[in-house]
Amino acid sequence: MDTRQWTVRHVRDTEFDAWTALFRGYADFYEWPTSDEHQRQIWRWIHEDRSVEALVAVEIDDTGLEIGGPRGLAHLRVWVRPLRGVISGYLDDLYVDPDIRGGGAVEALFDAMNRIAIERDWAIIRWTTADDNYRARRVYDQVAARTTWITCDMTPVADGLAWVPRD
Repeated sequence: MDTRQWTVRHVRDTEFDAWTALFRGYADFYEWPTSDEHQRQIWRWIHEDRSVEALVAVEIDDTGLEIGGPRGLAHLRVWVRPLRGVISGYLDDLYVDPDIRGGGAVEALFDAMNRIAIERDWAIIRWTTADDNYRARRVYDQVAARTTWITCDMTPVADGLAWVPRD
């Protein structure tokens, strides 16, 4: 049994290298292209615009002192739900260094997100994941209920939408 202990906190503005290593790992997992400029843009959203909140999981010793740098990452943002008249949270990205998976970091991240949701009176925290992300889905099934909603992505088109008649 892994007896690691974790603290979860906001990523510090001095931790770009550690953060970007985790975020690049996340992008690689989903085979999503990224670049230095992409990384810097997200970093600005976190530290300048504050439109994204970056939590990191860091291992701690028995006295509570951090051991090393961030090993897990969660990006949260506010999600306004007009139909329900509530504010919620949206988890955009969640990633744990593969070398320490199963060691409690993801549980620490979810515990921290739960505390944030309670403090902010968020009705829920929602996220999406790939259908074939079986390992993550096993964890998600322990902390969340799968919805019946289908996610759709509409890409804006400069010439206007091409409406296709349906039979």
